[in-house]
Amino acid sequence: MSVDPDLPEPDRVEGAPHPRETQTLIGQSKAEAAFLEAYNSQRLHHAWLVTGPRGVGKATLAWKLARFLLAEPADAGTDDGPSMFGDATAATSINISDDHPVAHRMAAMSEPRLFLLRRPWDEKTKKLKSAITVDEARKLRNFFALSAADGGRRVVIVDTADEMNPNAANALLKLLEEPPERTTMFLISHQPSRLLPTIRSRCRELRCHPLSPDDMGVALDNAGATAANNPTALAALAGGSVGEALRLTNLGGLETYQELIQLFGTLPGVDRARGLRLAESVVGKAKETRYDLLLGLMDLFLARLARTGASGAPVIEAATGEAALMSRLAPSQYAGRQWAQLQQELGGRARHGKAVNLDPAALILDMVLKIDATAAKVI
Repeated sequence: MSVDPDLPEPDRVEGAPHPRETQTLIGQSKAEAAFLEAYNSQRLHHAWLVTGPRGVGKATLAWKLARFLLAEPADAGTDDGPSMFGDATAATSINISDDHPVAHRMAAMSEPRLFLLRRPWDEKTKKLKSAITVDEARKLRNFFALSAADGGRRVVIVDTADEMNPNAANALLKLLEEPPERTTMFLISHQPSRLLPTIRSRCRELRCHPLSPDDMGVALDNAGATAANNPTALAALAGGSVGEALRLTNLGGLETYQELIQLFGTLPGVDRARGLRLAESVVGKAKETRYDLLLGLMDLFLARLARTGASGAPVIEAATGEAALMSRLAPSQYAGRQWAQLQQELGGRARHGKAVNLDPAALILDMVLKIDATAAKVI
């Protein structure tokens, strides 16, 4: 499967290397160890569901495991034969050399024993399709119909399984029910609860977890993010997701969240002129990305307020003065419930507003005023 460099890839985070280009995985040693244990015990499952929050390294893990398996003898790690290290010595790492031929072929998307199932490019609309279609899933049968070049393993990566439409999911299910020999499938999923129960039941789960601030700093450095960013604040704001942290970094998310903390610092009694300037900052087609960013950050602000009411102010601040503001605005469980209710209400209003093309400035200003009114009620 080749890659057209002029077309966008649905599984690439803007501003970061593609998972196939990332050799080092940060913060997911438990998942690596769980897979290696299964491999060494010769109980390698045919399908693995790689789960966890968006952007924590699930795809990087899947590509790393795929490189490892394709570099190994076909029957190692299965009941058909011992590991390449012999009966006495088990594999101690899933890392392979950057100079290995498999590593080179996978980086160039020219490995014949690997199939990547993802959202395709639509030549008619000149956009990526919104779902993985059944036509893409059916290509797997052609892939399996061809014998591996050296009789070795074959690996499938589905990124992400959440994006399969119902027909594609059913086509994949048939393959999971009757898995081809010497094949391992990695299904990446941000929300496994959305998958067919029959798909989940035929996979073994590999769980990836949010990154700590220290791991976040290392991962951002590896991804080429600027050292000026605050990895501790990014880890808090991004929920331990490197992908989200990169998005926030590229879009000035930390600075925008600081704007929100300063705007809401006077609650109740918001500075309406300042609120209006914030709302007007998202007007225009060129500002769509900032509009989406601001909606997401306002939702996150409300979520953090709700958690503060339930369990106390955040230990790690995502912006200067955030902890004190949260403590003041959410001093009780009652206040936390009110903020949680408002988050749900405004989240629904934002989704509706986007769907019907409501004026962005009007929507943002309305949200600001509703937050102000709730603050007056709970303090």
